[in-house]
Amino acid sequence: MGLSHGYGVLVGTIANYYRDDPDAAGRYYHGNLIVAAQGHEYRCAIDVDSHQSNTGVEWRTVPLRPDDLGGLLTLTAGYHALASNASSGAIDYVRSPMLRWRLGCLALLAAILRRKFHVSEVWKRGTSVAALADLEPLVATTRSGGRKVLVFGEPFTTGYGMHNIHQNQGDPLGSPWAGENAIWQDGCTILQQADDAWVAFLNKFTSQSYATDDLGHPA
Repeated sequence: MGLSHGYGVLVGTIANYYRDDPDAAGRYYHGNLIVAAQGHEYRCAIDVDSHQSNTGVEWRTVPLRPDDLGGLLTLTAGYHALASNASSGAIDYVRSPMLRWRLGCLALLAAILRRKFHVSEVWKRGTSVAALADLEPLVATTRSGGRKVLVFGEPFTTGYGMHNIHQNQGDPLGSPWAGENAIWQDGCTILQQADDAWVAFLNKFTSQSYATDDLGHPA
């Protein structure tokens, strides 16, 4: 079925950032980006933990070049609805070519960017605190430079903001979220780190599969 209220990308600059208040166990459920665009401030809730106590979080960071982003860089500030297909600019953790590990000389370039911008090509698994420790330096670099951020996910039904900023496929059949499974609709945060360098922050729950079928269900 997919996300209930559409899917798209928000383009803007970072006006502010904060964590949710921690719960009694010291967990943070979201890192919140406040993105300025077209005279509005959008709250973008990036999921870094689950309210389900037995479900943890995984994340990875991927270095990107401007040509990886293609037409996304021509989008004006504001929210843009995206069709859930390979040509619209939509993100798919399993299928997007720019999120796959590169070989040869591109791997060397990625290794250099990883050292410079503290990014990795493999999934990490840990606490919300550890996930935020990887996200927040990237946010700080983008914010201090007044550079662009691209946030993919589902828009709020009221007010300005985005949620479901995490993988939106691969949830187990029978789970409360299986009905939202679909391909080419993953949430993602892409942060500009320098004029010619971008980094994607990907995040998913440990219960979600790394491989999915054409409906977004676990393969």
